Amino acid sequence: MEAKQYIPFEATHPGYVLKEELQARGIKQKEFALDIDMQPTMLNELIKEKRAVTAEIALSLEKALGIPADFWMRFQAGYELDCARIKERNIRKTQQIEIWGLIKQYVPVNIFAKLGLLSNSLADNIARIWDIYDVDSIDHLVERISINKNMAYYKKSEKLKNDQINILGWSQLARWKAKSQTVNVFNPEWREVIVDELKVLFRANKNVVHSTQKILNKHGIKFIVQESFKQSPIDGYSFWSNENPTIVVTMRKKLLDNFAFTVMHELGHVFTHLIADTNSDFLDIEYPNSSASDKEQDAHRFAQQCFLHDLIWKDFFNRNPEFNYSSTEYEMVQLANKEKIHPSIIFGRYCFETGNFAIKTSIDRTIN
Repeated sequence: MEAKQYIPFEATHPGYVLKEELQARGIKQKEFALDIDMQPTMLNELIKEKRAVTAEIALSLEKALGIPADFWMRFQAGYELDCARIKERNIRKTQQIEIWGLIKQYVPVNIFAKLGLLSNSLADNIARIWDIYDVDSIDHLVERISINKNMAYYKKSEKLKNDQINILGWSQLARWKAKSQTVNVFNPEWREVIVDELKVLFRANKNVVHSTQKILNKHGIKFIVQESFKQSPIDGYSFWSNENPTIVVTMRKKLLDNFAFTVMHELGHVFTHLIADTNSDFLDIEYPNSSASDKEQDAHRFAQQCFLHDLIWKDFFNRNPEFNYSSTEYEMVQLANKEKIHPSIIFGRYCFETGNFAIKTSIDRTIN
């Protein structure tokens, strides 16, 4: 490892040392100028750090003070190197300040700081941003922003204003975290096993988040829970990281049915889309609807089918077109027991299908 180079705040000129030495010995400058046969003005310029120590002056100082000429020459060389390093440091610092000013236009640095990702070092912070965004310059960062700001998966929310900078920052942070995760080898043939294990977990509703991670990691899928950023109403995100698919959820709605559907939705992207194209990614800002892309509809259907077959759901919904607290809720619980799923998942789908999210229920939707 290369040793860290320490640069002084100010460079020390050999004239400063000479001044201290003369004062310590009680020698006056005019007297000393005469001793070394130097014009008093030249000596004064040396002491005031306006003149360099030459080899000739170094020899004169050696004879007059007994301090080796090599010392004075090395001190002069060190001073000049320090001056050059300080100048370089100041130029670099100015450049870093300019770069950081540009970074703040494209990156949610305040959020990253609150998450403890940034320090008091501007150089370290710039390096951290480059690492998170997988770029090495401000030009590449701007290019990354330009490429992603109009991506189709940034679906507009009718209720919330989306901040594209925060959304991209959130997704880049998720990718950055995923790179450091190590899980088992992924095998697409484990699809049914994964779905079945998750359904059992969701129905039991015990230690759900941690156990979801264990199940997915065991089967080669990375899993991250990452809180959404301001004006970034993201539910889930799926992409390929190294040799493994990755699922990220925000848990904006801390409800079992929402969590379960989001995980299954992202699994739908994994098995339906990401296996075929590992360069794709899917950032889901809201549940798919009639205007959603075909791929979002695919993932939506995948999640629905994981819990209830269409025919079973249609039969239930036809009997309950309007929500009746006693009868509809009773049927939800009965159907959930028959299909071995948690009743809140049926309730959540009913709210979505009817577009009525204000329905009151005694079914516990809390995620445990």
